[in-house]
Amino acid sequence: MPIYLEDKKLVKRLLAGDERAFAQFFDENFSRLYRFVLPRISHDRQSTNEIVQATLARSLRKISTYRGESALFTWLCVICRNEIVDWARRNETYRANVVLVEDLPEIREIVDSLTAPVGNDAVTQYEKHEVCRLIQVALDKLPPKYGDALEWKYIEGYSVKEIAQRMNLSPQATQSLLARAKNSFRAIYSTLAGPLMSELQSRKI
Repeated sequence: MPIYLEDKKLVKRLLAGDERAFAQFFDENFSRLYRFVLPRISHDRQSTNEIVQATLARSLRKISTYRGESALFTWLCVICRNEIVDWARRNETYRANVVLVEDLPEIREIVDSLTAPVGNDAVTQYEKHEVCRLIQVALDKLPPKYGDALEWKYIEGYSVKEIAQRMNLSPQATQSLLARAKNSFRAIYSTLAGPLMSELQSRKI
């Protein structure tokens, strides 16, 4: 079983009250958790923000229980799922829309082998939903800096110069990071979306 030494070092610093460690903890995980939660609660941004903050607060209260047997972000996602479930229980009108997309074995199988439902309108809606969902899954799997850079560039519309300032990098280094991030995203997304793309191609023939 792998031990995540860097994550364990960060946790040790958190337990020692290191302020820089707290800043690193929030900087590395807030955006990733936000992307993790948002599609699971019907893109309710205000509630997403509340859930992420609650997740980080709860995780800090429990941080002494982290043993480094899984990645820290994976550990945070377990706590985050519980926060989503608690939120859904408090918000009955939303419960039917909450989707923990990779939590169940059958959902994991769908990611690997997608089958479109029958009916033109249903098919179109399904395809759009799956593309958006797989993009989100791929972003979740990227290193934090990659996911942040891509989101700032292609979703929020920041310039390379603005991203460089946010990340304390030179514009050249930022361009290089964006290129690596795009390659990583493309590789992950292609693997996840392969069955869906094959299905779409088969309909065009």
